[in-house]
Amino acid sequence: MDALSDVLRVVRLSGGVFLEAEFSAPWCVSGKVSPEDCQPILAAPRHVMAFHFVASGRMQLRTEGADPIEVRAGESVLLPHNDIHHFGSELTVAPVPAREIVQPAQNFGLARILHGGGGEETRLVCGFLGSDVPFNPLILALPRLLKLDLRATAAGTWIENSFRFAASEISAGRLGSTTVVAKLSELLFVEAVSRYVESLPADRRGWLAGLRDSHVGRALALLHARPSEQWTAESLGREVGLSRSVFAERFNSLVGQPPMQYLALWRMHMAAQRLREGPGSVAQIGFEIGYGAEAAFSRAFKRRFGTSPAAWRKRSV
Repeated sequence: MDALSDVLRVVRLSGGVFLEAEFSAPWCVSGKVSPEDCQPILAAPRHVMAFHFVASGRMQLRTEGADPIEVRAGESVLLPHNDIHHFGSELTVAPVPAREIVQPAQNFGLARILHGGGGEETRLVCGFLGSDVPFNPLILALPRLLKLDLRATAAGTWIENSFRFAASEISAGRLGSTTVVAKLSELLFVEAVSRYVESLPADRRGWLAGLRDSHVGRALALLHARPSEQWTAESLGREVGLSRSVFAERFNSLVGQPPMQYLALWRMHMAAQRLREGPGSVAQIGFEIGYGAEAAFSRAFKRRFGTSPAAWRKRSV
């Protein structure tokens, strides 16, 4: 089992591209993805991540309080927390808000930006990833910036080539190409996260460090795959080959909370997803995630979300 895949399945990321840009030095732009940029793929996502793929040229990019990074052709930069950021040929140039220079999309194409002083050229494809699931341990664990060299791995090279082709198809207004790019955006995210997890130092703590650990990662996958099971720290430890005390200490040390507390949180947000998307009754959904009594499930849900399951479902429709 793969805990990362389990989380992605429940988090249900959707991606898309909303803008292509051609810049010429000197230039500098400030930007942040808005809910309008995500339509019609996502109407009102709870979490939004921005990304830029450099098709040609280069740029510098910086978020507030961080050092600038350089992003070259074939590389992509992801902003998991959708921070306001400045990007340009030189960040000493006064930034222009992206909204002021965007040209609206024509027919089935993308919105466009043509901007700059006529020097060295840079072409970007700008997009987003979003989720309407309230609990997202993966996104919460990610840094402010993730840079991915798509040429560094076999999968990345395939994504880069496909991205270039699909973006050109969108520019030509061909139907169906936006769906292709949406899926590529999601693959781009998975590739970036996978590379980031591999690069974490051995002494790193947090949800992603737990994901990488052979014992805790296996336990996370079990909790995600079988949330209705009446797990205990002892039974989980036995499944992953550790004693109860060693497992509980290891899980708490890496993930930052005891395994049963994590399971309770995971159950609640799976319930929220099913209430929003499925036709099952409140009692049935509670049973599916491990609650034998509807009253117990409703109390736990209200403690977490501040409202009853029925009220939450009505509000989420």
